[in-house]
Amino acid sequence: MNRQEARESARALVARMTLEEKASQLRYDAPAIDRLGIPAYNWWNEALHGVARAGTATVFPQAIGLAAIFDEDFHEAVARVIADEGRAKYNLQSRHDDRDIYKGLTFWSPNINIFRDPRWGRGQETYGEDPHLTARLGVRFVKGLQGHGEYLKTAACAKHYAVHSGPEAIRHSFDAIASKKDMEETYLPAFEALVKEAGVEAVMPAYNRVNGEPACGSKTLLLDILRGKWGFEGHVVSDCWAIRDFHTQHHVTDTAPESAALALQNGCDLNCGNTYLHLMQAVREGLVTEAQITLAAERAFTTRFLLGLFADDCEYDAIDPLAFDTDKNAALALEAARKSMVLLKNDGVLPLCMDSLKTIAVLGPNADSRPCLYGNYNGASSRYVTFLEGIRAACGGKARVLYSEGCHLYKKSLSGLSQPDDRIAEAVGMAEHADVVILCVGLDATLEGEEGDTGNEYSSGDKNTLELPECQRTLLSAVLAAGKPVVTVLAAGSAMRVTEGSAVLWTGYPGQAGGTALAELLFGKVSPSGKLPVTFYHSAADLPDFTDYSMRNRTYRYYGGKALYPFGFGLGYARFAYSGAAYADGRVTVTVENTGGMDAEDVVQAYIKLNSRFAPPNPCLCAFTRIALKKGERKRVSLAIAPQAFTSVNDEGERVREDGGFTLYIGASQPDAVSVALMGAEPLKINA
Repeated sequence: MNRQEARESARALVARMTLEEKASQLRYDAPAIDRLGIPAYNWWNEALHGVARAGTATVFPQAIGLAAIFDEDFHEAVARVIADEGRAKYNLQSRHDDRDIYKGLTFWSPNINIFRDPRWGRGQETYGEDPHLTARLGVRFVKGLQGHGEYLKTAACAKHYAVHSGPEAIRHSFDAIASKKDMEETYLPAFEALVKEAGVEAVMPAYNRVNGEPACGSKTLLLDILRGKWGFEGHVVSDCWAIRDFHTQHHVTDTAPESAALALQNGCDLNCGNTYLHLMQAVREGLVTEAQITLAAERAFTTRFLLGLFADDCEYDAIDPLAFDTDKNAALALEAARKSMVLLKNDGVLPLCMDSLKTIAVLGPNADSRPCLYGNYNGASSRYVTFLEGIRAACGGKARVLYSEGCHLYKKSLSGLSQPDDRIAEAVGMAEHADVVILCVGLDATLEGEEGDTGNEYSSGDKNTLELPECQRTLLSAVLAAGKPVVTVLAAGSAMRVTEGSAVLWTGYPGQAGGTALAELLFGKVSPSGKLPVTFYHSAADLPDFTDYSMRNRTYRYYGGKALYPFGFGLGYARFAYSGAAYADGRVTVTVENTGGMDAEDVVQAYIKLNSRFAPPNPCLCAFTRIALKKGERKRVSLAIAPQAFTSVNDEGERVREDGGFTLYIGASQPDAVSVALMGAEPLKINA
């Protein structure tokens, strides 16, 4: 069914409704209209890295980990599995007339906000700090979710449109001020790509104001840009209870009917929240018209028709209702976890040689933790493997595995009556008797995440610092003093300052198979191949104020200092040699050879520096691809560079192409001095 057919069917159905019935369908929990054969439908569902909050499902690495894979094809493959599982669960639950929250087919994913500040707790939900990477992965995620059939397999949603990346504590009242240049260059490109290239079915505006206008009622964002400039044809859904903020937090209106009217007039079709319960009062006060309510209802039902919810021939009704949490999907989750982990430091201790180890100490608050596997907005896997479990299984009796929690994730002690640091002695004693220590530190979604969802009551889910919690720093220092080789495993959805240990491995929140994947990397079954989708800084003191939405000195494109670990950086066990770089007709080509001693994967990255007064000060990612090469294998790789990469954005927010020429860099990292020093290799350079 094409959109025109769906729209005509929606118009015909909505025309049979009373005004009250139309208004009722603009709530996220739309009630049934029995006389018209319309079942209840709850629009609220999540699928950030697997079907979330609806029971058993395959749990993939958190979005920031999926971004670290730098692979568009693989990203879409993950989304296809999520969509299949979403349809399977819908088929199972709807046959039992279970139409509750999280049981529908409208997934409020992906989150394509730019992770501009590492303190933001929800940055783990994003694809990192780069507009190009975010756009490319976002487009493919939407295509994977929505499918390529006669109907939509599921309906994806681009959020949070368009300028939101903390602070969480003031998001309901905050006014994000962004220049025309920053809007066009950084904050809008991914949303535009998802609308124009992927045909995303829904867009969710943010809680905050953007340049004075509340995002869920912004004429500039919703009418002028989204529907006017970009030609968006889907529906707009508010963030949850964001429209209530108009009169209670932003104070741009005085009453709930006025808030409902402002949102509806500017194109917000559906309300996650309860403010649209006041739509009938808004009609009585002359604030909105029946025609405006009718249009919003038609947009909502167009999506339901596109999903085949009123069809007898929808191909996705045939999906096995038990086609979730399968062996095949679990294998893909394991592959994703393998590819997503990033090796940040290695003095030669990795990979570990099993034959030379008799005792391994696995220590730390995240060693046997499930929460550090799944991040936020997660499903419930039946197959979780913690880091401890993965290492113990890999050892298979060949080496003894010792375990101590070492400390709480953030509290001073683990037992309520104990003195502070009550597990330090145990952990140090185990380290002293081990040949190597695997120290599992970091965070989980109880410390970083969304305001209201975390236990971090002081920062509403954001971080105040890039340091580990104090109790973990104490544990780390004590274990290092034991004098044994320490592999520091950092589970976190964001950048942190961690350099201690013989090796440092960032796992993100790696999903259900995190422990198995970690063990494979530690013992050299697989070479690490993830790349950082964000910059790791030395200190939060290096950053602008959290509330400053200017891109000055933010992210690798504008940062003027030296990073701790740069965007695009990641080590492996194999070496890759790059040669013969050339550029012609919008494509850059290069020969890549695996000169190491094992089969491995690498991410080929191309960066462009325009000779333009409007270009960012540092080279910007313009193309990437993941390659797998057997040891000794050589391959010629070709990357297409989109025309937009050759444009810069002036102060008026206009894209211009100047004739000053450009420089391309292609290799396994960006061309900054820190990456070159850490990688031991410099990207190839092409002047044009």
